[in-house]
Amino acid sequence: MQEHKDLTARVARDPNYQLLKSSRSRFGWWLTGAMMLVYYGFILLVAFDKPFLATRLGQGVTTLGMPIGLGIILFTVAITALYVRRANGEFDALTEQIVKRALA
Repeated sequence: MQEHKDLTARVARDPNYQLLKSSRSRFGWWLTGAMMLVYYGFILLVAFDKPFLATRLGQGVTTLGMPIGLGIILFTVAITALYVRRANGEFDALTEQIVKRALA
């Protein structure tokens, strides 16, 4: 049990752990804010400007709401890919350094 506490204390004191914790948290909140802005912006459009979303594009049945909705889906995929890329690069590298130091 004492060995577990020592390992936890070593990890908590590691400057890379503090960096990992703060940068991952900051990045996560930034992505959350961006997604909330895009999603709730669309919801507000639906609530307050339906005629804008119902504007037809050309002679067919496609309205502005369709590409905007698709854009939201693509935005979600893009920020997920951005997070995965950073997590697999920077965050995993920091985690590996933290583990090596803690077990040394």
